[in-house]
Amino acid sequence: MADLDDLEVLQVDRSGMLDLLLEMPEQLQTGERLGQSLELPPAMTARLVVVTGLGGSSISGGLLQAYLSTDCRVPIWVNRSDALPAFVGPDTLVCAVSYSGNTEETLHAFDDALARGAKLVAVTSGGRLAQLAEQAQVPWVQVAGGMPPRATLGYLFTALLTILARLGLIADQQASVADAVDTLHELAAQYRPGVETFRNLPKALAAQLHGRWPMIYGVQDFSDVVAYRWRTQLNENGKILASHHVFPELNHNEIVGWDGPLSLLQQTWVVLLRDPAEVARMALQIETTKAFLQEKAAGITEVWAQGRSRLARMFSLLYTGDFTSYYLALLRGVDPTPVHAIDRLKERLASA
Repeated sequence: MADLDDLEVLQVDRSGMLDLLLEMPEQLQTGERLGQSLELPPAMTARLVVVTGLGGSSISGGLLQAYLSTDCRVPIWVNRSDALPAFVGPDTLVCAVSYSGNTEETLHAFDDALARGAKLVAVTSGGRLAQLAEQAQVPWVQVAGGMPPRATLGYLFTALLTILARLGLIADQQASVADAVDTLHELAAQYRPGVETFRNLPKALAAQLHGRWPMIYGVQDFSDVVAYRWRTQLNENGKILASHHVFPELNHNEIVGWDGPLSLLQQTWVVLLRDPAEVARMALQIETTKAFLQEKAAGITEVWAQGRSRLARMFSLLYTGDFTSYYLALLRGVDPTPVHAIDRLKERLASA
């Protein structure tokens, strides 16, 4: 296994994913500025928000939904399909998010929203979505191009968050964004390659996950989407399979699976995404489950959220997962950035 404290290992990162990880705090700030500068119609109200997108672009909607689950004045729905739900209509705000601007399903959903008379905004780096938005006179945010979509989350998320605040659907978010930026700056300093493994949580965790099946457990309406982000980053950056689930639901189904063959269970490593603000009943459930799993899994790591605000705590957990997937890729000797399997699948679909 490679030595993560030997900086020669960084040569594996031929496409520069580390630089993009370190840019996350600045992305949050830039996305906020882009959302503030967008020209919006004077009377743009909605009784429902739908964020439509796929892959790395859709995670911004999922995080928005989880973060605002107790604070948004209207429901938020995340659509990962080319067909919008039947309830979308003139009183719906549809946020079309496609980093490339050419995601086929998002383009179909955009056209569908226009046909139904829904209110629309778009977030993209350009492409066909930008053209459609211009033609339909739909407000759209242009973010910087040339990056893997999953590495642009900061731009996409705070642009959407700021737009919702400007529309009066949520309270002003500037203080929360500032806290998240400060927290991620602190974590970036702790997680840099020059920090030794014994003081660097993502490095240590990557070593524990290497050669095992990661199982990421979050909490509904807080770290549920963060757990999904961990899984997809382990997929795309680390090039491994992983699983995720959420409390309390997992204790009504998945927990039974832990009575399976011990030889299989001991190939797993559980990551519990924890929050100092957990309510007592949730903390008790997690602790009880942890005690049960300690007899089954190869190991358990608790990752605790940091920061004062709910937004900072969510992004601190997410940021730790991003770095963990990065260091796991280095351990496996694979460049984190390319996603050759997706490219091959797209080629086959195009030729079918």
